[in-house]
Amino acid sequence: MTPAELRTLLAKVASGELSSEQAFEKLRGFPSDDLGFARLDTHREIRTGIPEVVYGSGKTAEQVVGIAQRLVERGAPLIATRIAPEVATEVTALLPTVQYHPEARMLTAKGHEPPTVHGHIAVVAAGTSDLPVAEEAAVTAEALDAHVERINDVGVAALHRILDSRPSLDRADAIVVVAGMEGALPSVVGGLTDRPVIAVPTSIGYGAAFQGLAALLGMLTSCAPGVSVVNIDNGFGAAVQAVLIARRIAS
Repeated sequence: MTPAELRTLLAKVASGELSSEQAFEKLRGFPSDDLGFARLDTHREIRTGIPEVVYGSGKTAEQVVGIAQRLVERGAPLIATRIAPEVATEVTALLPTVQYHPEARMLTAKGHEPPTVHGHIAVVAAGTSDLPVAEEAAVTAEALDAHVERINDVGVAALHRILDSRPSLDRADAIVVVAGMEGALPSVVGGLTDRPVIAVPTSIGYGAAFQGLAALLGMLTSCAPGVSVVNIDNGFGAAVQAVLIARRIAS
């Protein structure tokens, strides 16, 4: 059940079109939808403001197709991360309203409820190699009805590039900063703006970068206040945090 469907149901009860017992019967089976291999949380968007999201890694193509099909049938938004191209081909062949974002490795589809844009988020990528994670953040935020401004390839090796982007940073309600190597860029951005910064370490970098651990530790020990950190390569998690911040500001 989407927030719009719940509001419609309650309006019918208030107007007398539907009895409280009829509404109870409609609500009783909605909190989950059992597919056998997955149990969809159909009230998650009502509780948290974020719909259930499909993590594609480790799932078979048939499982992803089954979950996506049920969500689309219910009129719920579809957001699926870490989707391989061959799986995306099967889903989009069956469900033409679903869009695949190859760089982000994501599937998205809008729900029946008309979108309302909530807030402005900047997604900053230190290097071109960080773009898959940055795009996961950007596509997630857009799927959650935020306006997104992308700022790419502005790492600290050429510091003037991020300084040139200061107006874009100041327009944002929240900023997602994605960086690998030593992970210095979030600290720089945190020192340039009064906006909350969500740092995303990536697994990009040579040897002692330890698949993103060096960037993670660098971001956790940032000297700039107002910088929070999510897990390595977790563009999705950073986007959700940024969207929740932007929504509160918009409200």
